[in-house]
Amino acid sequence: MIFNEKNLTEAIWEGFKKYEFEIFGTKAIIAAPNEPDPNNKWVFRAEFFGAFPMADLALLEKGYYVVYLNKFAMYGHDSAIDEMHRFKNYLCEKYGFYNKTVMFGFSRGGMYTVNYAAKYPEDISAIYLDAPVLNALSWPGGKGRSPLYPNEWEEYLNIYGITAEEALSVRNQPIDNTERLIELKIPAIVVVGCADAVVPYEENAKIFIKKYRDSGAVIEVYEKPECDHHPHSLADPTPIVDFVLRYNK
Repeated sequence: MIFNEKNLTEAIWEGFKKYEFEIFGTKAIIAAPNEPDPNNKWVFRAEFFGAFPMADLALLEKGYYVVYLNKFAMYGHDSAIDEMHRFKNYLCEKYGFYNKTVMFGFSRGGMYTVNYAAKYPEDISAIYLDAPVLNALSWPGGKGRSPLYPNEWEEYLNIYGITAEEALSVRNQPIDNTERLIELKIPAIVVVGCADAVVPYEENAKIFIKKYRDSGAVIEVYEKPECDHHPHSLADPTPIVDFVLRYNK
């Protein structure tokens, strides 16, 4: 595929072509497979491009594109979700990308992933959460087992236009969208470190997992008992890759 974008730069990343360009005033990255899937299937990395890319690389080998739009400091805010949706439509309309994607939510990327799937379910075949932030009161807010991350907490409050006191009562956390994802029958795979001291499992993914399991919704869970927040993913990403291939229909 030839990408026709202004200010496009091309490089080699892990043996694959990587394209960077600016769109809607935001940095975008696309890693391209050497032999693309006939339907131009792809995964949407909410965060962080290139971090623990075992599953990304395996899917590139399977013909998938890996796409990233840098909304790093937006904490899953609705405006970021809308821009990601706009970018998804742009890729589909201009380049013929497959009309559904699997979104990867690593750490704070979990906020974008769950909020996106709840707002634009027609775009999402399934989601992959990895040590996900699903409750900003937990991280960066430090209202539970995790310490306060003051800079990120201030960013979060400013983005959402609320005070720290208001944040305690506003029910707009990604974890609050779990029931909607269950109702929408969006399959999920979750990889998590049970000893995560940054984004505590009990305050984030464990709640999501329990709700999914209690409802009978489709979910696969891979717990790493002694693992902290890092490393993400699985040394052998086969279960993640198989999940993506199974549900991205």
